[in-house]
Amino acid sequence: MNIKNTVRRVIDLAMTVTLLLLMSFQVTKQLAHEWLGVAMFALTIAHQILNRKYYAAIFKGRYSTVRVFRLIVNVLLLLSFVCTALSGMMMSRFAVPFMSGLLPPSVVRQAHLALSHWSFVLTGLHAGLHFGIAASRLRSRAVKTALGAVMSCAAVYGFYLFFRGNFFDYIFLKIPFAFLDYEKPWLLVILENLAMLLAWGFAAYLISLIPGFAAKKGRKKQAALLALLLAAVIACGFVFNIIL
Repeated sequence: MNIKNTVRRVIDLAMTVTLLLLMSFQVTKQLAHEWLGVAMFALTIAHQILNRKYYAAIFKGRYSTVRVFRLIVNVLLLLSFVCTALSGMMMSRFAVPFMSGLLPPSVVRQAHLALSHWSFVLTGLHAGLHFGIAASRLRSRAVKTALGAVMSCAAVYGFYLFFRGNFFDYIFLKIPFAFLDYEKPWLLVILENLAMLLAWGFAAYLISLIPGFAAKKGRKKQAALLALLLAAVIACGFVFNIIL
């Protein structure tokens, strides 16, 4: 592994940890939250620089279904990150207070709340589109099967938390304020955020596999099973949210 790839992975890991902390406002509180946001903005810029070749290749080659999906996710993720950062700066009290008040606080607050949750979901999808690289390195079928079962269960739990937390209400601007549990242990808050992030990553991974199987002769059954697994994981999370 060369130095550039090592730096890229370190930055990706740092962005993941920072995002989990940013989504844990009840743990970090205002001051740390703002400086974590500044750090995420800097890491995002570094990430774009290290992956600049991706942008140079956008208009090259043939676009498969998965490549179109990846492009849409990446563009939306970058836009949501930038807009989340800008809206956060417009509410800043510590890191960049000179930007505070550029727009009405009520508008900025709700926009930031929605955009941050969009960024969270899109980050999970973005990460999941890279799960295949890690999966391809696993040689043991038993290990792959066991890992798939674990990820499926984790995804069910993640979607359960997502539905229970009313994340869709935040995403679609139905709730102007975040309702946070300040009594919950900090480690549990972060682990629950991780479960939700993995849930969206697992969903993106399954989505990325379906077109490949569907296009191969004799593999349409596997594509249908993957689609069924995806639907089942999301449905189980929703049902558990209702009955528990």
